[in-house]
Amino acid sequence: MLFEKDYFLTGKINEECGVFGVFNVKDAASLTYFGLHALQHRGQEASGIATSNKKEIKCIKGRGLLTETFNNRVIKELKGVHAVGHVRYSTAGGNEIENIQPIMVRSHKGDFAVSHNGNIVNAKELREEMENNGSIFQGTSDSEIIGHLIQREQGDFVEKIRKAVLHLEGAFAFVVMRENEMYAVRDHNGLRPLSVAKVDNGYVVSSESCAFDIVNGREEFDVLPGELLKIDYNGIQHIQYAEKTQLKMCAMEYIYFSRPDSSIDGINVHTARKLSGRMLAKIDKEAGDVEADIVVGVPDSSLSAAMGYAEESGLPYELGLIKNRYVGRTFIQPTQAQRERGVRMKLSAVRDIVKGKRIILVDDSIVRGTTSKRIVQLLKDAGATEVHVRIGSPAITHPCFYGVDTSSRKELISARKNNEEVRDFIIADSLKFLEVDKMMEAFETENLCVACFNGVYPTDLFNLGVQLKEEIENER
Repeated sequence: MLFEKDYFLTGKINEECGVFGVFNVKDAASLTYFGLHALQHRGQEASGIATSNKKEIKCIKGRGLLTETFNNRVIKELKGVHAVGHVRYSTAGGNEIENIQPIMVRSHKGDFAVSHNGNIVNAKELREEMENNGSIFQGTSDSEIIGHLIQREQGDFVEKIRKAVLHLEGAFAFVVMRENEMYAVRDHNGLRPLSVAKVDNGYVVSSESCAFDIVNGREEFDVLPGELLKIDYNGIQHIQYAEKTQLKMCAMEYIYFSRPDSSIDGINVHTARKLSGRMLAKIDKEAGDVEADIVVGVPDSSLSAAMGYAEESGLPYELGLIKNRYVGRTFIQPTQAQRERGVRMKLSAVRDIVKGKRIILVDDSIVRGTTSKRIVQLLKDAGATEVHVRIGSPAITHPCFYGVDTSSRKELISARKNNEEVRDFIIADSLKFLEVDKMMEAFETENLCVACFNGVYPTDLFNLGVQLKEEIENER
């Protein structure tokens, strides 16, 4: 992951990743592979697995999809009953092999491996402090900082982790594996998801609960904000490391990132998206300013919302767009050129369905606007007479500092243009977003981080005001 200053230089902000851990289960590497495969949507650029045979830790990692690094031969090399894995989405300049996780720490005090999802917003300050005190870093990852912090603290390993996380500000959900122990930690604001389930006589830890199905996980539960779990042969020990906690789950987990069969903090993702679609339809009903023939969802993350819109409005839900399953998600690819090329490859309109139709097009979000414009153009080229775009989230107007690539304000179209200007840019006949309060009403929770929509951040951000001021000046 990149540091705060890199965000303003590159116009991007960090990543969304997936972590998976296995404790005391036979063929742990195979189980981790299947778990990471269920989390592949969270990161497509690198992956890694570390295993413990109770005596030593071995780690294999590489660039690309999971299948590009791991096969049966490689998995057989990773012997052990404990494992921790990671799928990574990196930004430009952050995909060096040294940054691929799990991060390994080897010392005379014992080895351990760390897999992390999120972003440490005070990473720059922590890194400079540790370098001044003699620490040597291999890469530019703020996940490596977690390893250094744990290593330098005193006490038993639980105490070392507890002291280390108290230095961290930002979003983090991470798993640490030692030879015969595993630890799961979630930040005190609950910005990133992390869940645990039982498998056979052991346990698995995952960024999303959807991964539990493939490994036959049961009795699952969420790690609480500010909680540190110690998992060993005696079971699970729950340790509350932070006195002040709050639950501010990233709203984008429900809107876009997570799989619809995942449940996060007790809320099923498919249900949340479907309710947002219903809310959009209710708003249109009350306004009475749009007439349409069919509802079309943008595959895949918007299909649930489109179903909800269709049910509430009484309009037929149609498969107006087809996705090429062999093309990755455009949002989580690192350059604008790749994103635009991906849009051209990944979607096609079903001409016989959309020709001559007035369409309600439901999508989850608009970030830069280029993808939305291309999709609207696809439908109109296929003969749609009108395309009314409905977004199942508020307009994204502020950057994210917690590990989601929502870019800089300069690249966020809704930060630079009003609703009508955005509508004009994406060549839609009309455009509506959900307001923040309507989204929370639809999701039936207020326990959300909505900073990218309203600029109200749930944590203290170092020098944020100065940075944003400099960015606005640069844009001028």
